[in-house]
Amino acid sequence: MKAIYGPVSSWRLGRSLGVDPICSEEKICSFDCVYCQLGKGRKTCERTEFISLEKLKEDFKLASDVKADIITFSGTGEPTLAENLGVMIDYIKQVSDLPLAVLTNSSLLSDEKVRNALYKLDVVVAKLDAPNDKLFRAINRPCKGISFDDYLRAIKEFRESYTGKFTLQMMFIEMNKGYAKEMAEIVRELNPDEVQINTPLRPCAVEPLNKDEIMGIKDIFTNLSDVDSVVCVYEAKRPKVKPIDMAEINKRKRPEP
Repeated sequence: MKAIYGPVSSWRLGRSLGVDPICSEEKICSFDCVYCQLGKGRKTCERTEFISLEKLKEDFKLASDVKADIITFSGTGEPTLAENLGVMIDYIKQVSDLPLAVLTNSSLLSDEKVRNALYKLDVVVAKLDAPNDKLFRAINRPCKGISFDDYLRAIKEFRESYTGKFTLQMMFIEMNKGYAKEMAEIVRELNPDEVQINTPLRPCAVEPLNKDEIMGIKDIFTNLSDVDSVVCVYEAKRPKVKPIDMAEINKRKRPEP
């Protein structure tokens, strides 16, 4: 697998060139979310080096002429599990003027080394799918030892120190659609720059909510005066892209119907 894929047409970030710091044929993640398009995989909270910086450098040469709006750390698992994420970010910043982002499930934000790496990024898109421990365990199915209270506390502490654009991504399914008001109260405390309202449109183990349901949920968050922007998957426009290699994208993102 290549460490670089895309660019993909992201409804959240525009033309997004992906950097996969894990590059695994199986998902490696600290969560096993019920809606994950990658299916089952290895669940771990242990940080390690999955690919070398040299591999990233070599693969990034393929992207020298790619037209993109942003470079996003994402891929075949939770990117913050990569122990060398910080040096990867440093390298990309040296060779590209594009803004850098990460899609993270927020599970390792209590780790100082993880926070220090993410502080370097222009955009952090952090996951929050539940308002309490019971739903957190039912939807996100985290590694043993991750409690909801600690998870939420780490997001709050990161938000207080981070100076870039802080975005909360929220995936709504049947299990949590009735808790939007409780989740909006948590969002009010976190004070993100943007909230992204999502539902799983790509093939996975659970059904997506329909447009009317999602628009109703969006209205709840739109009424939060402290949030600058609320976007949802059914409304956002998708830019046209010309991928380097479609096969690399398909290893990570199943096509939407």
